[in-house]
Amino acid sequence: MNSKIARRIRVIAVACGLLAATALAAPAAADGTPAAHGTLTASEFAVADASLRAADVAGSAWHADPGGGKVVVTVDSRVDAAGVTKLRRAVEVPAGALEITRTPGRFTPLIAGGEAITGGGVRCSLGFNVQSTTGVKYGLTAGHCTNTVSAWSIGTRAGSSFPGNDYGLIRHSNPAAADGRVYLHNGTYQDITTAGSAVVGQPICFSGATSGVHCGTVTGLNATVNYGSGGVVSGLGQTNVCAAPGDSGGSVFQGSTAIGLISGGSGNCSSGGVTFYQPVLEPLAAYGLSVF
Repeated sequence: MNSKIARRIRVIAVACGLLAATALAAPAAADGTPAAHGTLTASEFAVADASLRAADVAGSAWHADPGGGKVVVTVDSRVDAAGVTKLRRAVEVPAGALEITRTPGRFTPLIAGGEAITGGGVRCSLGFNVQSTTGVKYGLTAGHCTNTVSAWSIGTRAGSSFPGNDYGLIRHSNPAAADGRVYLHNGTYQDITTAGSAVVGQPICFSGATSGVHCGTVTGLNATVNYGSGGVVSGLGQTNVCAAPGDSGGSVFQGSTAIGLISGGSGNCSSGGVTFYQPVLEPLAAYGLSVF
C-alpha cells in the first residue's frame, strides 16, 4: 500500500466552526427565560444526574458547570416543550442551579456508510494509532462503531465499550501502515507524542474523514449524553466544534497531545452545533496502551 494512502487511512476525526458568539456568551433557557446562576454541591449534582438518567429523554445532555454552581442541560431539536418540562421536574436543585439550553439538530452517534475506515457498510474515522508494551499496533475509534462491526478495512475488532463509554479498539492487520500522526487534510500531518486531558476553555482541534480539520474550544467536562435507544454515554467532553456523519471516532487533539475520540453531536459544519468526545486517557488505561 502506498505510504501516503496508508497514513490517510489511519487518521481521523472532526469538527467545525464556532457556534454563534451570542449563543456562547449568553445562552437562553429552552423555555425562553434567561439562564440563571446558582450554587450546587457535588452530592446534589449526583442526585440530579441520576434523576436525568431516569427521566430518559432522548436528545438531552448534561454536565456540571466548571465552577460546580449548576446543572447545565442541553436539548436537541427532538425535545419538545413537554420533554423540557419533564427534565425540569426531574431535577430537584436549589433555585437558579438548573440551566436548560437548546441546540439545533439532533444528538446522534456520528456514523455513516462510505469510506475512511469501513466495515459492513459502516463508515467511521480512525482516532489514533496506539501500541501495547510489546509493540502490537492498534487503532482507536468510537465504540458505537466497533459495537456494530467486527471486521474493518484496517483490521479486526479487539475491544469495544458502548454504551456507558464510547471507545473501540481495532488490531492492525498491516502494522507497518500505522504511524503516530494525525492527517490534517491539506497534505500535512501532526505528530502525536503524548496523551492528556483538557480543561474548560481549552482550544482543541478535530480531524475527521468527513469534515476534515476544524478547531474550537472545550465548553464542558464529564457530560452525559442520551443518544436514545439505550445509548447513554457518560464522562464526555463537550465542545463547540462541528462534526458530521462519518467523523465518529476521529481525532481530538491539541498540538502533539491526543485528547479524545469524536463520539457524536448535533448540527454539521455548515450550521455548527455541539459535539461530544470520549477522553482518550480512559481507553489507553483500560487496554494498557500508549500513543507513539
